[in-house]
Amino acid sequence: MKTTLRASLVLFLALTLLTGVAYPLLVTGLGQALFPAQAAGSLLFRDGRPIGSALIGQHFAEPRYVWSRPSATASMPNNAQASGGSNLGPSNPALLQAVEARVAALRAADPGNTSPIPVDLVTASASGLDPEISLAGARYQAARVARARGLSEADVLALIDRHAQGRWLGFLGEPRVNVLALNLTLDAQQR
Repeated sequence: MKTTLRASLVLFLALTLLTGVAYPLLVTGLGQALFPAQAAGSLLFRDGRPIGSALIGQHFAEPRYVWSRPSATASMPNNAQASGGSNLGPSNPALLQAVEARVAALRAADPGNTSPIPVDLVTASASGLDPEISLAGARYQAARVARARGLSEADVLALIDRHAQGRWLGFLGEPRVNVLALNLTLDAQQR
């Protein structure tokens, strides 16, 4: 009995050290060495200070900013502690009301824009934390952002195109723009 217990404890301690200490230290060290920006949270900086992550959406409401995809997180938009969708199905009247309210807000912010509104600007994502919007969503907002900043629409569209990310592996997903990175570049243009 003692030998079985001793062997079990030795194996338990060895596996605990291997899987609970050595392996996490190895993976963390490799991550820091090979992918330092990603291992640090893909942080974006302004004036040397971190202001957000390229992986988590932020809420922008001022007309001079490109707005993010709507967030369905509780208590405030893009709340990383309450990640999750609204779980409203297509037949739920609350979903239609939310979409109509978002359409009205976009139309009120830019009454002269009669273009069709891209769907990602009026529907929340599954996580509620999307950091990116479609190219169509960013371009839809270019005229409003240009007017609010005193820039030409062509300049804003050029910045959007410069921040465009293609399909993953060339064929998965849709072209997109990271909203925080684009808004940081727009702010830098104004300095």
